[in-house]
Amino acid sequence: MQDLLRRYGATLTGTFVLLVAFWLLALVILPNVTLFEASFRPYLPVVDVGGPKDTYSFDNYRKFLNNPVDTSFLGISFQLPIHTITFLNTVLFSALVTFITFVMSYPLAYYLAKIVNPRALPTLVLLLFVPLWVSEALRAFAWYIILTFNGPLNAALVGMGLLDAPVRWQNGVFTAYDAIVIGLVYTYVLFMLFPIYGSIQSLDTNQIEASEDLGAKWWQTHWRVILPHAKPGIASGCVMVFMLSAGSLLVPSVLPSTKSNWFTQTIQVWMLESQDWNTGAAYSFLYILLCTVVVTLVMWAFKVKLSDIAK
Repeated sequence: MQDLLRRYGATLTGTFVLLVAFWLLALVILPNVTLFEASFRPYLPVVDVGGPKDTYSFDNYRKFLNNPVDTSFLGISFQLPIHTITFLNTVLFSALVTFITFVMSYPLAYYLAKIVNPRALPTLVLLLFVPLWVSEALRAFAWYIILTFNGPLNAALVGMGLLDAPVRWQNGVFTAYDAIVIGLVYTYVLFMLFPIYGSIQSLDTNQIEASEDLGAKWWQTHWRVILPHAKPGIASGCVMVFMLSAGSLLVPSVLPSTKSNWFTQTIQVWMLESQDWNTGAAYSFLYILLCTVVVTLVMWAFKVKLSDIAK
């Protein structure tokens, strides 16, 4: 605050603070407080709202554990509530999207930060930003066309002899979520790339050269020098990609299979199709809480602090 006062003066600093406070209060705090309060109230006809039936309870949250169905994992059959299965699938495949984007982004981030000619860097960055000029909806529909049975992907693979016949990618070749994973990776890969690029760019090149001069192999240099330095960027990218993927609604709606269901679609059904905003609000807050727990556990497992992500 003292730095802001010295740099901008009391009037401009006060204006900044008031605008930020208004934004947080009007667009973040009040809507979420309203939804949080509604999540404990029952879904009632308008004439019963505020009456004796309008009481607070955890009934909306208990619906998350209703309707158990048969499922299996590693050959073991058991029963789980259907919405719990949807949540676990969403977390699992969001984590898979995060891992794939990291594997794709790290080599490219290193190339952009330490290898590419500085004169060519602006052009390459511009080319990476070009897909963001198109709306997420159009990008999702583009992948829908690419992955269709008679689409260009099947035509190319059959033409190169890699496939004997076209396959139905949207119905899931490996899992029911193949098309959704592809769409999410394409949509959010840049949110992983640029935080890692920023972290690697700040690394002194002399440290890499010193590692090589001391006889370290290329993978040892990356494992012991570059990756530890890039940890804040990796953590930031992983958190952003995971939360954006888990919270995505458009891509899972455009690229679903007959057996896939994203948890945000379940929330949409409660709120828009069933018009049960109370249960939808309960599922929304439960989703935020559970995803926060997952992210916290991953940060603890990889020994990453919140301050690392905020850098």
